[in-house]
Amino acid sequence: MSQVFSAINTVTKPFHSLYVKAFNTNKYVAGIGFSSLITMSLFFIMVILIALGDSGLKEDTSVKLADVVMPEREIDTFMTEVDKPDKPEEQPEDIAQPELDLAPLTGLDVSIAKPKANFKAGGSFFRDGEYIPLFKVVPIYPRRAQERGTMGYSLVEFTITDTGSVENAKAIEGYCTNSDPNDPATEFRPCTMFNSASARAALKLKYKPKIVDGKAVAVDGVLHRFTYILDES
Repeated sequence: MSQVFSAINTVTKPFHSLYVKAFNTNKYVAGIGFSSLITMSLFFIMVILIALGDSGLKEDTSVKLADVVMPEREIDTFMTEVDKPDKPEEQPEDIAQPELDLAPLTGLDVSIAKPKANFKAGGSFFRDGEYIPLFKVVPIYPRRAQERGTMGYSLVEFTITDTGSVENAKAIEGYCTNSDPNDPATEFRPCTMFNSASARAALKLKYKPKIVDGKAVAVDGVLHRFTYILDES
C-alpha cells in the first residue's frame, strides 16, 4: 500500500511544485490553470470509460440452439370402403299419350246460371218475435217460512230491457199456505213472506228480447210467478 502512495506522490510532485510556484506568482492564474487541467483529465477519463463500456456490450452472449428436426410419421386414415349404390332401374320408354278431341261441343248450353239475390232496402236478419226466457232462477227460501212449514207463491212484475236483462222488479201479490200449492183444493191466504226473495230472484232472470221490425225493444209489465214448496224428505 505504501508503494502505491509513493508512486502517486512521485507522479503528482512535479505538478504540485509547479502549482505552488504559479500560486505564489499569481493565485488567480494558478487557480484557472489548475481547474482547467482537472477538467481535461476528467474528460479523458470519461471517454476511456465509455469506450470500455461499448466494447463490453458488443460481446455476443447469445446461446445458439440446436436445430430441431421432426421425424417423419405416416398418418393412418380410418376411411373404409363404401359400397357403391346399385344402378337405378332403367326408365320405361315414354308411353304414347292418347289424343283427345278438344273440339267445342255444338248444340249444348254449358253456361252456368248466376244466382240472383233480392235484398230489400231496410231489411233485417232478425225475425220478429216475443221474448223468450233463457234460464230459470231458483229463489232463496225464506228461513222464517221454512221454520213454520209455510209454502206459497209470489207474483212479480218487471220490465225486460232490449238487452234481455230485468229491471224494476216488484212483488204485486203473495199468498201462503201449509199445504201443497200445486193442489187445486189448497186454500191460500194473503201474505208478504215470499215477496222480497221473489223480487231479488226476478232481477237474475235472463231473456231473449222481443224483436219488432228487426230491432230489440223493451217490454213492460211482465209477470212471473215464484212458487215455494218444502221438500217433505
